[in-house]
Parts: sequence; C-alpha cells; structure tokens
Amino acid sequence: MPEILVILVVALLIFGPKKLPELGRSLGQSIREFKRGAQEIREELEKAVDVKEEAKPKVAEPAPAGASPEAKEEPKA
Repeated sequence: MPEILVILVVALLIFGPKKLPELGRSLGQSIREFKRGAQEIREELEKAVDVKEEAKPKVAEPAPAGASPEAKEEPKA
C-alpha cells in the first residue's frame, strides 16, 4: 500500500492536479479496451477449437481382448 501512495504522489507532482483525473480516465478506458479485445480473442479461439472438434471423425475405441463376440480363441495344440 505505501508503494501505491508513493506512485500517486509522484504522478501528482509530475502531471499536476488538473491533468491527473484525465490521465486516470484514459488509463481506465485503455484497460477496458484491452480486456474487451482479450475476451474477443478468447471467444474466437474457443469457437475455432469447437469447430475443429466437431470436424474430427469419431473413432471407435478398441474393445478389450475376448470381450468381442467376433474375437474367437484358437484351440491350443
């Protein structure tokens, strides 16, 4: 918490009390836009993964040995 106060005091000294609210507002808008863009990218990637999974052919898993009625054991000699 003390570090944030030091940063705020330095920003107040550099930019002045009139310019500081404008800078805070523009910083907030920038962060909002960044989050919105990141969300859009995430949604596009999820759509791409969903489409790719739907396009995959379904492959049947092999049954364990002896479980299939087609699998016949040959008599041992």
